Amino acid sequence: MEHKRKKILSICDASDTLLNFRGQLMAALLIHNDLTVFCPAIKRKEIRDALSDMGVLIEENDLKSSKIALLSDLKYLRSLYRLIKRTHPDLVFPYAFKPVIYGTLVARYCGIKRITPMLTGLGYNFSNANPRRKWWSIITRNLLKIALWPHPSLRVIFQNKDDLKLLMHKKIIRKSASAYVVNGSGVDLQHYRYSVPVQEPMNFLMISRLINAKGVREYYEAAKRMRAIFPEARFKLIGPDEDNVNSIDRALYQEIKSCRIIEYYGAVNDVRPYIRNAGVVVLPSYYGEGVPRSLLEAMAMGRAIITCDTTGCKETVSHGHYPSRAFSNGILIPIRDTNALVTAMTYFMKHTQDIIQFGWNGRALAAEKFDVHQVNTRMLHILQDA
Repeated sequence: MEHKRKKILSICDASDTLLNFRGQLMAALLIHNDLTVFCPAIKRKEIRDALSDMGVLIEENDLKSSKIALLSDLKYLRSLYRLIKRTHPDLVFPYAFKPVIYGTLVARYCGIKRITPMLTGLGYNFSNANPRRKWWSIITRNLLKIALWPHPSLRVIFQNKDDLKLLMHKKIIRKSASAYVVNGSGVDLQHYRYSVPVQEPMNFLMISRLINAKGVREYYEAAKRMRAIFPEARFKLIGPDEDNVNSIDRALYQEIKSCRIIEYYGAVNDVRPYIRNAGVVVLPSYYGEGVPRSLLEAMAMGRAIITCDTTGCKETVSHGHYPSRAFSNGILIPIRDTNALVTAMTYFMKHTQDIIQFGWNGRALAAEKFDVHQVNTRMLHILQDA
């Protein structure tokens, strides 16, 4: 008996990461379903061609995911409503903050029978990273509460248990809601293959958008201090300079761009060559992460990591809290603590032999907990199980 294909509408806030973050999940969904993706305009032809070759139907929009843009958001809501009324999807799968709120609200209004929003982190909305956004955060929290109000059609996915606990504590999601936790987006261990870490010269690498809450300034200041002590060490940074309400200030951007302290490479299409040439990957983030993708990629390729003891980031380090030495694949440091970051970097400079073992441990943790096939199996169960 032939399986009746269902229509799935996936709603996201970025097109550049569609294939890298969700490619294998989309391929799995397409086996028994028709898939439409509603995403910001796709600028890279290779992404558009790959999605088309897979059989994904593409609907584009002008969403400004990282900005407060009322008129633009209203236009987005209208486009989304029209798309749902035209395509009549059986399942709506929005992920990331704005798509979760808008996609869930519109899908509920349209009477969609299965809505499965996934929160890939809470961003600035539940932190003090940007006090100027306080009024906007209050609005978005209330909209999220309305969107996630328990309903038989709704299943909510989180990428770490702390986000679920926080929203329950804030009474934004009720205990009666159908809520699930998955291990981030997962990482493809075949695509991000292990390689022996480079130890001489020691290379530290950060992969991040240039926003304050990712800890860019802390990384820059730590690199400046480290170079005075270890002039042979190198510090690299990959990531786009976005028009974002939390973007780093222009003076810091110009200093980074000058490459006097940090070697800055801007946005890149493939991070693997840069991770291969690194010994340690750093992400001193206090952003509301789900599980940081850059750390999963680093772990898969066998790199020691330094990150913050905060929601999402701490999921990537097994054992121990800094300054304890009971860790296995990385060091956790307090947020906004340049001194602790310098201490952690200094540890790896003085114990270069640990980098190999930490890297192996990270690869093992990625295989055990974050393998994309394991994550996608659970995702498929949540999305498709009636």
